[in-house]
This record gives sequence, structure tokens and C-alpha cells, in this order.
Amino acid sequence: MQTENTNSKNVWLLVIVASLGYFVDIYDLLLFAIVRVKSLTDIGVLAERTRETGEFVMNIQMAGLLIGGILWGIIGDKFGRIKVLFGSILLYSIANVINGFVQDVPSYAIIRFIAGIGLAGELGAGITLVSETMSKDKRGYGTMVVAVVGVLGAVAANLVAKHYNWRTAYFVGGGLGFLLLLLRMGTFESGMFTHVKESSVVRGGFKLIFNSKERFLKYLYCILVGIPLWYVIGILIAQSPEIGKAIGAKETLTAGAGIMYSYIGISVGDLLASLFAQLTKSRRLTIFVFLLLSLGTVIFYLNYKGLTENSFIWISFVMGLGVGYWATFVTIASEQFGTNIRATVTTTAPNFVRGSLIPITFVFEFFNKHFGIINACYIVMILVTVISLFALSQLKETFNKDLDYLEE
Repeated sequence: MQTENTNSKNVWLLVIVASLGYFVDIYDLLLFAIVRVKSLTDIGVLAERTRETGEFVMNIQMAGLLIGGILWGIIGDKFGRIKVLFGSILLYSIANVINGFVQDVPSYAIIRFIAGIGLAGELGAGITLVSETMSKDKRGYGTMVVAVVGVLGAVAANLVAKHYNWRTAYFVGGGLGFLLLLLRMGTFESGMFTHVKESSVVRGGFKLIFNSKERFLKYLYCILVGIPLWYVIGILIAQSPEIGKAIGAKETLTAGAGIMYSYIGISVGDLLASLFAQLTKSRRLTIFVFLLLSLGTVIFYLNYKGLTENSFIWISFVMGLGVGYWATFVTIASEQFGTNIRATVTTTAPNFVRGSLIPITFVFEFFNKHFGIINACYIVMILVTVISLFALSQLKETFNKDLDYLEE
């Protein structure tokens, strides 16, 4: 009985570490979007160029996430999930401290690229560890805690950026990461990985994904399911000052406040989505409902007349709630594949979703140029929602699926 209690405490310690890791991950990931205008003008970017320059720096950061997702995913399957937790936190913490000293756009972009590589590893490793360590009927609760606690990092980022200089905000992010490394000492490796490590089975890499059409398509569909979330955050919220102006807002909207309240909404949405999945025993149904909810909230946002900063805060919360299926999305991706490539999939899939902001931005700018910013918002939202619904229809239900198996 004592052993069971000890194991339970160890598992929940792992959940707490993964949650706090994701908290710092989200803090650092969104900090640039929050301090975009202030930081860029401080280093000499003209006010009318902050939107385009901000898109450039954000895309460079997302490119780092794409590359880092691949690197950390392979490392996680070859050498262990714990090593990814340690390495990724260390890298993005160092990068964010250095980021506080940047003086020009090129160095800003380079440091955000390095930070992006570091930020790519934590969530996938944490979700993989939690999924493989908790019982199959309870792991949804574990990933729910990780997501709910984690996304509140956006709230912390906005509060710190609001009360302190943007450079200080980056120093705080780096410091939080170093503190987190101390907690990491109490974590342990996944038993499923330890068992696989002792065998001769091929681990990690994309060969096992790409050498099977079925596995490749399943992997692609997992990624496509998540893309509306980063369109909503990376375009509709991050560019809210410009979008608000186009729809006739009474005040200049603040992207930082929008991001903070949208992530509070995502946190609540993650809680509701996870509970709904546990109740219905269906992650597919949960994501389907939230995709439709997300589309509805965006249409409401773009049609809101007389928008004020106050009403924008509530709309941001509602839009965040609509895309609050992130934990369910990452969990369903983790559950689709065997232990020997699970870290690769779980780490790369959310980072490819984050990285999808790069092509989405190009598509958005194309429609913006030809049809105006509001019509572009509509067109791209409908496009990403249709793509995600189709991808979801191609995935199998994974609730209560036994994860102790290999991909041959």
C-alpha cells in the first residue's frame, strides 16, 4: 500500500514538473508577441514597420520551433524523455536571458530562433511522460493539469511585461527556467521507454513515420487538427491593434491583454475539453465540438460593432475558450503511435502546429493584399477550420487505448 502511495506521489510530482515546465514554455513563447511593439520601437524600428518586422521575428522563432521539435523528438525516443526536459529548459532559459540585451532586429531574430529550438522540447516530453506513466483511464486528467497550469504562463508574461521593462520580462523568463531545473531533479524516466531502451527495436527518427503511408497520413492529420489555435492566437489576437482599427474599434486594442485573456480562456477550455472527453470517452467528439465553437467565436469577434478595450478582453477570453482543445489535441497525437516513436510525434506535432503560423501568415498576407484584412481573417479561418475537420474525420478514437506497444 505504501509503495502504491509513493508511486502515486511520484507520478503527480512528474505532472507538476511537466505543468510548470509548460508554464515557463508558454511564458517565453508568447512574450515576444506581448512586447512586440514596445521592444521593436525601443531598438529603432519605425512604428509603421512594427507589424511586418514583428511577423518576421515571430516566423524566425517558429522556424526554431520546427527544427527544435524534430531534434528534441528524436532525442526523446533515442535517449529518454527526461533528457529532453533538461536540455530544452536549459537552452531556452539561456536564450531568454541573452534576449534581454539585444540592440537590433537581426540579433533579436537570431536569439528568438535559438529560444524557439529550446521551447520546442518541453511540452512533447512532458505529455509523453505523463501519458506513459499514468493509467489509461486517468491520463486525460494528467494532461489536463499540464495544459491548464501551463497556459497560465501567458497571464504571467502579460503581467510581468505590463509592470516591468520588456528586457526585464525576458530576464524573468530565463530565471524561471533555471528555477525549474531544480525541480526536474525529482523526476523519473517513463517505464515504457526504459523497457523499450533495453530492446533492439529502432527508436526515434522519421523513418518509421515516412516508410508507411498509413503512419505518415495519421501524423499529418494530427498536425492539421491543431492549426486553428495558432491562427487565432498568432494572427487574430497578435494583430488585434490593426484588426481592431479595420473593424472600427473605439479604442486601440492591446495585443498583450488579448493574449493574456485568450490564454485564460484556453486554460478554461482545456479544463472543459478534458472533462468532456472523460465524460463522453471520446477525444474526437471533443475536438469536433471545439472546432465549431472556435469558428463561431471568431465570426462573433469580426462582426462586433463598437469594439472597446473592455469588450475585446471578453471576446479574447471567448476566442481562447473556443480553441481550448490543445491538451486534447496533444494527447490524441501521443496516443496514435507506439512507444518507440511516441516522443518524436508528441514533440514535433505541436511544434509543427506552431510552425504552421509561417505558411498561414503568407496565406493571410496574400488575402489581405487582395481583399483587405477583415476578409482575409474570414477566409483563412474558414479554410483552417475545414482542413482541421477533415483531418479529424480521418483519425481513430484513442480514448482508453493501451499505449504499451511498438511501431514495427
